[in-house]
Amino acid sequence: MKIARVLLAALVIAGVPGAASANETGLSKQYAICMNKSGGTTLGMIECISAETQRQDVRLNKVYKALMAEVMSPRKAQLQDAQRAWIKYRDANCAFYDDPDGGTLARVNANGCMMNTTADRARELERLGQ
Repeated sequence: MKIARVLLAALVIAGVPGAASANETGLSKQYAICMNKSGGTTLGMIECISAETQRQDVRLNKVYKALMAEVMSPRKAQLQDAQRAWIKYRDANCAFYDDPDGGTLARVNANGCMMNTTADRARELERLGQ
């Protein structure tokens, strides 16, 4: 049962059904390598997720700034409002995953939510900037 939960958590954290590549998810190769080396331990997985969340946050900030530089003035305020609302949503939604009765897997899922949601938003803004 414990192995099944760890495997399920790994799939949830990967943010993909089945086995998608890093290019499809937007997650880095470093993340995949780190997760493979984590041995399925909670601490190891959370360290990998935290490092990837940092990478995705840098990516998101870079693409957000580039998009802000491209859009015309009235739309800048719209984008800024949307980004602020998205941050509030992401933080509240991912905090909900951290169920106090969910054991260590809940913490892994909450961190995975933050990582995946940030990567998804970065991809969304990249598409808008094309």
